[in-house]
Amino acid sequence: MTDPIPSRAATNLAPAPPWAILQRTLIAEIDAAAIAFADRYSRHDGTLYFRNEWPGMDGSDDPYEGFATFPLFYALGGSEAVYRRSRIIWEGITFQFTELGQISNEYDRGYDWMHHGESNLMLYFFGLADPGSLADPIRARRFAGLYTGQTLSIGNWDPEHRMIRAPITGSDGPLHHHTAEHWVTHREILDGYLPPFDDIPGVDPDGVTCPWSDDATYAAIIDRVNSRQARGDVPVNLLATSLATHAALYRPDPALITWVTDYATAWAERAVANNGILPDNIGLSGQVGEYNDGNWWGGYYGWRWPHGAMTLLESITVAAANVLLLTGDDSLLALPRSQLDLLWSLRRDGETVPLVPARHGRDGWMDYRPMHPMYGTYLWAMTFDEADAERAERGWDQTRFDKVDPAYNRSRETIGYHMGFNGNTAQWFAYMRGRNPDFPTDILLSNLSTVRAQIAAMATPERDPQLYDWTSEAMTIHRWQDWTPVLCEALCVLTTGGPMHAYHGGLQFSALRHFDGLLRRPGLPADVAALVDSQGRDWVRITLCNTGPQPRQSILQAGMFGEHRFASVAEGAGAAEMLATAARWIAVALPPQSTITLLLGLQRFCAMPSYATPWLDEAAMARNHIVGRKI
Repeated sequence: MTDPIPSRAATNLAPAPPWAILQRTLIAEIDAAAIAFADRYSRHDGTLYFRNEWPGMDGSDDPYEGFATFPLFYALGGSEAVYRRSRIIWEGITFQFTELGQISNEYDRGYDWMHHGESNLMLYFFGLADPGSLADPIRARRFAGLYTGQTLSIGNWDPEHRMIRAPITGSDGPLHHHTAEHWVTHREILDGYLPPFDDIPGVDPDGVTCPWSDDATYAAIIDRVNSRQARGDVPVNLLATSLATHAALYRPDPALITWVTDYATAWAERAVANNGILPDNIGLSGQVGEYNDGNWWGGYYGWRWPHGAMTLLESITVAAANVLLLTGDDSLLALPRSQLDLLWSLRRDGETVPLVPARHGRDGWMDYRPMHPMYGTYLWAMTFDEADAERAERGWDQTRFDKVDPAYNRSRETIGYHMGFNGNTAQWFAYMRGRNPDFPTDILLSNLSTVRAQIAAMATPERDPQLYDWTSEAMTIHRWQDWTPVLCEALCVLTTGGPMHAYHGGLQFSALRHFDGLLRRPGLPADVAALVDSQGRDWVRITLCNTGPQPRQSILQAGMFGEHRFASVAEGAGAAEMLATAARWIAVALPPQSTITLLLGLQRFCAMPSYATPWLDEAAMARNHIVGRKI
């Protein structure tokens, strides 16, 4: 740390407001719950209680998902014990699923990027928790190299056509031929999905279910997967841009930044060339619909199957956000905007709100549903553009989005849905827009109630991992993510001023980040609570409250990755003081039982982002790198 950090001190001594007490209660209870959960479901070496064999290509993402929020919680202010336990569990899962045949060289051998994105979240949060790690930056570059061309021999990346060469990729390279064994664990759950193709013998192409459990149907599906979907690029692969961005946050690299930008640009150009519609399948020659009779729809995780528009919208939004983070260029946000506008132009009247198509098939657009505000919210949280706010508010369903959803809105009734106890993006947006003043208390109470319910259920015989029948059905592999008590949504949105990350591999963007100035660690200091209650394009307002008897120091960072800069600071309703030099950090001294409200002028996306902290700069991070011997 070379430049002095501007500082402020709280002078208002008063009892802590209810939201602050609730926030500190939530942190304390998650701290205890996380360790109890780890003790219950993992062994001392970090491996999990599970079956001793696991077929197919599905699975390694799920155990990581169950514990992904541990390092995120630490980065927000949880105890170091939770972070240390997460490291042991990551190593244990990686060993265990390597032995089960799912992982090679510490990375999944082959799966799609919706699932890679889920499993990588834990890695991304390690960057926020401990950027001084020796191993993590090297792992990040090695994993990114599987896709960026650094390890071209793997075969995942085609630099000529700027494409990832298959929907199923990983440390084994692209999977261009699927077998029945690859999909075996999917069969029972996919029975409840619509047919992936419209010409499966004996299956109604317009039906809402498809009998994967029937052997003849299963064989016909695998045959069609191999001929139509196993080769070439698909938009969900854009989630790989988060892995490359993650590597660049440890150690800025022009090659990584160029790769992220070029790959996202390639898909934007494909949409323009396809009459403004994002195509969902590109053959190995670069041709749209090369294996699908020229159709721009019908690809894996595409417009028809399995989730339709949701997957495409999330993938292109994540990729455009990554480009903005790395370059400050928001032009690629035009891609998700264009697809949201396209679907809105196709709307129909519904009983209560307009409906837009979720899918496209042989007969055109179909499966009309309400539009979820989450995509417009992600855009608005980056731009604070009124046009993006309007996109979030299109067809707003008051019954669904005006109040905190304690079920976290995992329903698939809308285009877009949340997972991982992350379901109040729209509700947070409404609060930022000046509506629902009870949102902070409501979401804290909701999270607290769920944490307590998860802990109570964990103690029951039905959730005893050593008695549980892990072989009863394939989806028992989801139990860790279903049963986790480590819920971070309220802490993220209230303390940092950003929506929770896109679940399938988005980075955790925000207006602010916190560090403990006395203990020199990430997250809120002990006893300190924070509330971002409003913000705009060039400002953010936050209240910090020390609820305890000891003095604390909170260091605020401009942006989760230091991508913003503070331009001014005002206390309460006082006049703004312009900072002589735009600052990455501001230190706030908090005497016991004190509260301070700061209005911070913010220059957004104006600086090179990194995982650097007030005590570990980019130069030190770059030196912390092993260079292998060349033979």
